[in-house]
Amino acid sequence: MEKKLGYAGSFKELEVYKQTRELARIIFELTKTFPKEEKYSLTDQIRRSSRSVGAQIAESWGKRRYEKHFISKMTDADAEQYETQHWIEVAYENRYIDQNTKLELIDKCEGIGKMIGSIIDKSFQFCKKYKTVS
Repeated sequence: MEKKLGYAGSFKELEVYKQTRELARIIFELTKTFPKEEKYSLTDQIRRSSRSVGAQIAESWGKRRYEKHFISKMTDADAEQYETQHWIEVAYENRYIDQNTKLELIDKCEGIGKMIGSIIDKSFQFCKKYKTVS
């Protein structure tokens, strides 16, 4: 039986991916309370950007053969988490969420950003061919 040496076998095993899924779920539930007039603006934008973080991570996983492409997609994921932070601030400014909710969501985004930064810094570990042992 082959065993991988400490590497995730799928993007779904990455803690950062799990965190992005949780963030997107929380934002989806939260935006159900936003006013109907925000449906095609703020609601759609914050849902799209929060979901895109995980989608970019998943796509980067498929580009691991090419380290520059991997880093590029991880950078896109980071940009999406920053965009999500922007929309969280807009939701707060419009009083759709309270300060505690804003701070919790921003904290989640920043944590995701730190994990993405760490992955980018160690991209060679994600992109090299996996060694196996028996």
